[in-house]
Amino acid sequence: MVDFVRVNSKGIIIVTNKITSTLDLQTIENYVKNTNCINVEEVKVPRLPQSKSYLKITGIPYLQENMLTPLTSSVVKEIIKRNHIFNNIILASRPCIIKVSPKSDMAIIWVNI
Repeated sequence: MVDFVRVNSKGIIIVTNKITSTLDLQTIENYVKNTNCINVEEVKVPRLPQSKSYLKITGIPYLQENMLTPLTSSVVKEIIKRNHIFNNIILASRPCIIKVSPKSDMAIIWVNI
């Protein structure tokens, strides 16, 4: 169920690649509250992160048709607009473009949606 657990001074971070349900959150809360070394009064209700989703896009050439100009965020935005998969998606920030490797001609794009 859990892929990673991190404890710091602010709390516990539990990471999973599976979709979390309300029952999962209640199970975590009950487990923490039943632990002997924790003050139950200080336990906050577990919640899902309130961050934006990130979409990783691969398979777009890093260099444009003239093979001299690197891919830009405006070109990525145009590609997203033309693709029906991205209907009703609003970009929250500029796309982050990363070249796969020095020898590769492909790009990886991280998009905050």
